[in-house]
Amino acid sequence: MTTDYEEQDGVGVHDALQRLWTPHRLSYVRGEGKAVGDEPEGCPFCRVTGLADAEGLILARGELVFAVLNLYPYNPGHLMVLPYRHVPDYTDLTPAETVEFAEFTQRAMRVIRLVASPHGFNIGMNQGVVAGAGIAAHLHQHVVPRWGGDANFMPVIGHTKVLPQLLPETRALLAEAWSTA
Repeated sequence: MTTDYEEQDGVGVHDALQRLWTPHRLSYVRGEGKAVGDEPEGCPFCRVTGLADAEGLILARGELVFAVLNLYPYNPGHLMVLPYRHVPDYTDLTPAETVEFAEFTQRAMRVIRLVASPHGFNIGMNQGVVAGAGIAAHLHQHVVPRWGGDANFMPVIGHTKVLPQLLPETRALLAEAWSTA
């Protein structure tokens, strides 16, 4: 299979590199939609629970927690488990929230295995801004499926992640599988 590329004339020296444009990431770089302050009113995680599941990329809702796709995923199927309650720290969860939080994490792994057959997972939460939490005011745990070789030259050299599936398609597959896992 051959691909024809259209060269662009312009300023600069031609370097023979193809360009992969990811303009959707600019909103992330600019911090658009990011939490404003520590209150629920400015929290995108609190806001998303008021949307329809497909619109908010919500995969499943429990009594105390929910699962939602990450809007800026590291890999296809990257989701987060969150309590509905706006709390910043894992130690703030009630015993009942802690149990459902753990059960949702296990179920998320089963669902992703069923749909995408990953080779492994990264599971974790960053507690506080200094620990890397982008939205530190609302506790969230990442469930990131991993495949051998998924960290190729694109993110390492080009600081770009190529995802083979659109978020609504990923959400539909995982949400459907959630009820059977």
